[in-house]
Amino acid sequence: MKPSTSWRVRGGNALNGVLVPSGSKNAALPILAATLLTDKTVTLHNCPDIIDVRAMIQLLADLGAKVSRGEDKNSVSITADFIQPENLSEQLSRTIRASILLAGPMVARTGFISLPPPGGDVIGKRRLDTHFLVLEQLGAEVTFVNGMIKVQAPDGLRGTEIHLDEPSVTATENAIMAASIAKGTSIIYNAACEPNVQDLVVMLRSMGADIDGEGTNRITIHGKGALLKGTTHKICPDHIEIGSFIGLAVCCGGRVEIPGVPHDIIRPTLIGLGRLGVEVLYENEVLTIPADQKLIVQPDRGGSIPTIYDAPWPGFSPDLTSTAVVVATQATGTSLIFEKMFESRMFFVDKLAAMGAALILCDPHRVVVSGPSRLVGTEVSSPDIRAGMALLTAALCADGESIIHNVHQIERGYENIVNRLKKLGADITPL
Repeated sequence: MKPSTSWRVRGGNALNGVLVPSGSKNAALPILAATLLTDKTVTLHNCPDIIDVRAMIQLLADLGAKVSRGEDKNSVSITADFIQPENLSEQLSRTIRASILLAGPMVARTGFISLPPPGGDVIGKRRLDTHFLVLEQLGAEVTFVNGMIKVQAPDGLRGTEIHLDEPSVTATENAIMAASIAKGTSIIYNAACEPNVQDLVVMLRSMGADIDGEGTNRITIHGKGALLKGTTHKICPDHIEIGSFIGLAVCCGGRVEIPGVPHDIIRPTLIGLGRLGVEVLYENEVLTIPADQKLIVQPDRGGSIPTIYDAPWPGFSPDLTSTAVVVATQATGTSLIFEKMFESRMFFVDKLAAMGAALILCDPHRVVVSGPSRLVGTEVSSPDIRAGMALLTAALCADGESIIHNVHQIERGYENIVNRLKKLGADITPL
């Protein structure tokens, strides 16, 4: 049976019930890549069963890793005891951004990798220079031959001071992985601090890596100069998915409980959405979104229009700005959503305007939203993972019927999302 390419969504139903968050997509991808740093078995639990993760697992299998799944589809065991660095599928590598995460561990372990340019969401320029600078600082040579990225370090990698020209999450992860089995000590300056980076470090430490400073912008790695050991690790909850679910619940007017939410991964989300009047209850790691909230934009002191802008952790995540735009359409007042990091992220808002949202796209990064607006169902296409989830949120709170095309983009980041939301009362039919 072929997977659906479109969904029919009938809006207007309140969502009520319990939504258990999946494991973090953005933690699972580097953690899967890190299994290449050992020839022993690594078993991962709470690994989201989504398109991007399946692609990364297949890339590991292409390289020669043995992959097995138990009865629990969210658990996977990987043994990379024999690696063939030139066996990567070019087609599969180009489907996900995360294929670049194979560069650090592969070069550190084998001294070589030939990698096609990675794919992923089309949300603007997503430069790879920081990855190359990291590997070059560790002693690798990066060249481009016939459209392929070739990274070589025949004499091995050596620890050094690594200065990132931007706090790139995936470049930080590549640096940490490569430095973990390099010879000598590395210090990463301007490192990313996101929860997924921290979870990668927790996992590597359980494999025997010597790393300090995760959660700060200065991370120290004392390289082992040898492969790490095997381990068992449970991937942390996905704070982006949790933020998306909060947006869904408040826009649809229902009461939703989200259990298993660590305080340290959700605080920036609550601050950002709180500016739009979103209220939640939080006790014993259970997040409850009360029903029928009257969303009111919270003006800045002095009465000026508030700005919700993204920033590196612990700022409001850029992956939630699309959801924030939809929430703003349902809040009383005017707000400015400022997405600083990707210049094409906001290009989906014309679809919200077609549904009846009162908004102005000021430039590629900024949109002014006035609400509340009564949204009406229409036909749209999902341009990327996060905009797709935002459009699904809009369709679920709109009057009438919407058709959403290109839904595989949403399924790249949200596990079994149709069935999970249907259990809460959502009316979604795969076509």
